Amino acid sequence: MAKVALVTDSTSSLPTEYLKRYNITVVPQVLIWGEKMYEDGIDIQPDEFYQKLSGAKVIPTTSQVSVINMKNAFEQLLAEGYEILGMFLSSKLSGTVQSAVQGRESLSAGKDKVHIVDTETTSMSMGFQVLTVARAASEGASTSECKALAEKAHTSTGIFFMVDTLEFLHRGGRIGGAQRLLGTALNLKPILTVKDGKIEAVERVRTKGKALDRLVELVSEHTKGKNPIRLASLSANAEADAKSVLTAASLSLQVSENIATELSPVLGTHTGPGTVGIAYMAGL
Repeated sequence: MAKVALVTDSTSSLPTEYLKRYNITVVPQVLIWGEKMYEDGIDIQPDEFYQKLSGAKVIPTTSQVSVINMKNAFEQLLAEGYEILGMFLSSKLSGTVQSAVQGRESLSAGKDKVHIVDTETTSMSMGFQVLTVARAASEGASTSECKALAEKAHTSTGIFFMVDTLEFLHRGGRIGGAQRLLGTALNLKPILTVKDGKIEAVERVRTKGKALDRLVELVSEHTKGKNPIRLASLSANAEADAKSVLTAASLSLQVSENIATELSPVLGTHTGPGTVGIAYMAGL
C-alpha cells in the first residue's frame, strides 16, 4: 500500500510541531508589498509582518501559491514514494486550488497519484481537516480512505472571527456577504464566518469584550451534542484576546484538543490586525 502525504497551503495556520509530526508539506501563499514579494511564513513571519504593517504607508496585497511551487512540492513527494493528497483553502476565496490542478497537470509523471480537495474554508478550520487526514495517513489509511475522509471533514469544521474593521476584507475583495456591515459604527464589532466557502456576516456586537464572549457562545452552539471537540484560537497580533477566548471555550466544552495559533501574514493582510477567531472540529 502506498504511503500518503498531505500538502496544504500556508493559510492553514497549523503550528510547526504538527507539520513535522505528521509530515505535512506547506506551500506558501505570496505577499506583495510594494516592490517586494514574500513567501508567506518563509520570508516573512507573523510578528515581523504585524510590526511592519502598523507603520506602513503602502498596504500589501496577496497572490495565490505559484504553479511552480505546487509542481515542485508534488515532484519531491512523488520521488520519495508517496501518493499525495492536496487540501487547500476555499476556491471561492483564492485561486490556490487551480494552481494545484495546474501544478499536477504540469508533472511529467505521477499525475494519477496526486489528488486535490477544496476544503471550502481556511485557517484552522482547514487546518483541522488536514490534521485529521494526516493522522489517518500516519496510521496506515489508504489513499482512497484519506480522500474520502478529506471530502467528509469539511462538514465537521467551522470558524468564527471578529475583526476590528472590515476595510481590509473590503480592499482585498474577500468581503463576500459581510458587505452589508460596511459603514457600521466604529464601536460595533463585526463577527464573521466562512460558509459554503465564502466569508459571510454573522452579526455585529457592541464592544470588543461582548464580541469575544459571543465567539465562545457561537462555537458552543455549533458543537452542541457533538464529540470529540477540537478548538483552535486565531490571532492577528491579538494574542491575549485569542488566549482568553480559547480558555473560556475550552472550559465550557468537553474539549479533546486545543491549539493556539497565529494568522499568517497573507490572512492578516485580508483580516487586518486585531482579528481574533476560533475554529473548531466536532463530531469526527
